[in-house]
Amino acid sequence: MHRSWIVLVVVLAACHREPRATTPRPVPKSAMQVGSCATPGRDGVMSAAPKVERADRDLNGDGAVEPFVVDRTLCTAEGNCYWNVFMVPAGSSDCTRYAGTFEGGALETLATKGDDNMADVRGYWNLHGGRLLLQSYRFLRGGYRIIDALLCKRAGDKLDCADAEHP
Repeated sequence: MHRSWIVLVVVLAACHREPRATTPRPVPKSAMQVGSCATPGRDGVMSAAPKVERADRDLNGDGAVEPFVVDRTLCTAEGNCYWNVFMVPAGSSDCTRYAGTFEGGALETLATKGDDNMADVRGYWNLHGGRLLLQSYRFLRGGYRIIDALLCKRAGDKLDCADAEHP
């Protein structure tokens, strides 16, 4: 009896895992000021040795795409990335300007608009446990800024989101 008790304690101890400490991961920031002259693929939230990918979109309906540039080396294991967006002036000798960085594993262009007829954009940041952080961005005063954030959880084929204003 005594021996089987010892074996049971050893087995249970071997199966028990100490909780891993979770340390916050530093969030990369751009050294660029929103509205500054910039070079897509070099400026914005980028690493020292970027793996650059483009996903350009027309955000203001003028028929010309705005450059979207991501550095895949900064993407998380959950597929979240930092998407730098730039504005190229049409028919002008003015420089390309850095308009901000969207955070998310996926981006959605919304029907609502900000300044200069620029579409609002929603970023879907994947968290663990089927949760998402939805961040909505609006173009205001020359650049994109977060205007809303919701914490959501996947519930089957829909999202249940917490709204602090309406419990």
